[in-house]
Amino acid sequence: MIAKSNHLQLPKGYTVDLPVEELPAQKVLFVPLTNGRCPKGELTIKEGDKVNFCQEIGVRHGPFFDQPIFAPCSGTFVGMEKHGYRNGKVLDYLKFENDMQDTMDPSVRVRSDEEIESLTQEQLVELLKHYSAVGLGGSSFPTYIKMQTKEKINTILIDGVECEPYVTADHRALQERCDDVIKAMMILQRIFGTKDARICIKKKHSELLDPFKKALANHPDCGVTMQLLGSYYPQGWEVAMIEKATGIKVKPGTLPAKYGILNFNVSSMIQMWNIVKYGIPVMSREINVNGDEIVSPKTLKVRIGTPFSALIEACGGYKNPDASKILIVGGAMMGSTIPSDDCITTRTVTSIVVNDKKEYKEEPCVRCGSCVLSCPAHLHPVTVMMVMKTMPVDKQKIKALHPERCMLCGLCSYSCTSKIHLTDYMRRAQVIAKLP
Repeated sequence: MIAKSNHLQLPKGYTVDLPVEELPAQKVLFVPLTNGRCPKGELTIKEGDKVNFCQEIGVRHGPFFDQPIFAPCSGTFVGMEKHGYRNGKVLDYLKFENDMQDTMDPSVRVRSDEEIESLTQEQLVELLKHYSAVGLGGSSFPTYIKMQTKEKINTILIDGVECEPYVTADHRALQERCDDVIKAMMILQRIFGTKDARICIKKKHSELLDPFKKALANHPDCGVTMQLLGSYYPQGWEVAMIEKATGIKVKPGTLPAKYGILNFNVSSMIQMWNIVKYGIPVMSREINVNGDEIVSPKTLKVRIGTPFSALIEACGGYKNPDASKILIVGGAMMGSTIPSDDCITTRTVTSIVVNDKKEYKEEPCVRCGSCVLSCPAHLHPVTVMMVMKTMPVDKQKIKALHPERCMLCGLCSYSCTSKIHLTDYMRRAQVIAKLP
């Protein structure tokens, strides 16, 4: 049984020093018909149809954008099945029998260096839109929307901070694929006429400077630099990273582009390079599998559509298969707890953390103020909790406390001496604040 966590736990180990291992594509793969941002979907294939790897097979419809759907392998579409999604919900998935040939769709083609150098902003936007490029740090926000800005861009920041406990996939990507990151950054520099382009990492991970320098030797005049930021949580939060790197404070609800800044995740840059150079959508990514209950924690390169159970099996399985566990997708602090490992790998899954379940008794609030002192957004979680506990909830009071500024980092819950789920109150308050 996998149960929900009653309190946050910090890791006992990291996969930061382990090289990425490639998990072979599974015989059966799955693709969600819908997702968190696109609640409707339609297909252009039917049960029994043969498909090619990377073939466009349908589209998801969101409130203001669409996402084409691509086949995760060559083989046969055999129908629909229900499985868990990274947010804990159960969705309809397209099921494919993999013929293990990876026969590439004819629409896929490699671009020459000359073609890449001639790409305009409009052409790059269309490419990213067509291939459903999204933020791979977990946000899944469509990349093309960022890219179509008309603002003057002065600085490009690549977030390699990766401050979540356990999560080290981007760290490994910078060690093993830094050249691809730099090449993608060079495309952005040319398109936006920007000289200032930086990869931001934690100061304590200065070991990344060596692979960066080696990659930079291939592009000596590109102007890309690496900037060391604070070694604390949540330094990887967009607002905190931008302020530390540039001194600019981005106001809540304002896009960084308004301040002349474009920021992306490391894996998002690798995605962009694969789309531009090789003409393929995201079909695999690096994922950490870690936690107290994992026999052999690893960073795996995984085909999108792979069941979580296959990843866990590749890491030796659970230490105590019959014991109660908590399974977290996306990091121990900000991730989502899911009820079981019957879940499917999608593009925005960065990590899977499995810990033993520990019971914590919630005590009454003692008004110590630790949640207020620890909040990076300078909010008052304890006050939000008090208002949320008063029935009926006063919407105007909630709105006045600005819960929308909360980035759900979990520090208020982690620092609470009474072990109160303050982050849950903030999350529910955000829903209330959106009501008319």
